[in-house]
Amino acid sequence: MLKLSASYSKKVPAGEEFSSQSFHCAVEVELPDGLSREELDKRIHETFGLVKYSVDTELASVNANGFGTPAPRAQQFPAQNARKQQPASARQLSYLCDIAARNGMSPGELEAEIASRFGVRALNQLTREDASHMIEFFRGGSSSRQRGRAA
Repeated sequence: MLKLSASYSKKVPAGEEFSSQSFHCAVEVELPDGLSREELDKRIHETFGLVKYSVDTELASVNANGFGTPAPRAQQFPAQNARKQQPASARQLSYLCDIAARNGMSPGELEAEIASRFGVRALNQLTREDASHMIEFFRGGSSSRQRGRAA
């Protein structure tokens, strides 16, 4: 197995003079051995695109709610109870990306799937419970591609 680590950071001016706010996302995924140069390049590009997209959507979310004051998750999704509010762990997200890739799903397809299922715009917005549901979904052996997007 190969390990791929991708990260993206963006620093933007904050409200006060000479201050800034940083946004950062990193993910580590395992890739199968034996990928061709083209397949490896594609996986690298898709993974980097995922972390860049996550930072950009988070930044857009913060800007939409008044710069520097992101809306609390409870306000964004009031139907979710406090137990579900715990964010997914980095380990869960890494495993979710890995298991999705093994099921033939690109990072972009994974983002679209979580958006349709949980109403979040980025992988890093999943709760622990949401991430667990997605992991169990993939462990069941059926990706949305295999099911013809019947979910």
